[in-house]
Amino acid sequence: MVKDLAFLGRIKYHRMNSEHLDQVASIERESFQTPWSKDTFSYEIRFNTFAHYMVALAGKKKVAGYAGMWVIMDEAHITNVAVQKNQRGRGLGLELMQRMIAWALALGAVRMTLEVRASNTPARSLYATLGFKERGVRKNYYTDTGENAIIMWKDRLP
Repeated sequence: MVKDLAFLGRIKYHRMNSEHLDQVASIERESFQTPWSKDTFSYEIRFNTFAHYMVALAGKKKVAGYAGMWVIMDEAHITNVAVQKNQRGRGLGLELMQRMIAWALALGAVRMTLEVRASNTPARSLYATLGFKERGVRKNYYTDTGENAIIMWKDRLP
């Protein structure tokens, strides 16, 4: 993956808050077959003490992507990573994941896990580039299609 350094240099990263939720929900809908709702994200950022969410802003208020994780004890679990459709292929997904790894480390995590659709080859490749290893399968994990999820782990952060 080639990074668009000029594009990435203009991106600012912030903790997700309620003003971002409409855009996050829109990106979520364009990215996933069974998207989380705006209310789900709202609950996560307001009430889930394990949850940590970040947005990537192109300009002052334009959400270009986001990522989230739960940090419980010394483990981080990536819950969401998505980039606006017209911003994909520019290195933002990689940058978001690198920032989530750094944040997880700062919060005391020593390892990280995630699930990814078996058919999502680009995401699996991205995670492998970051050192994640495929360690298992959750059969019929995705209720919309019955597709399996691949469980990936990064055993040592960073």
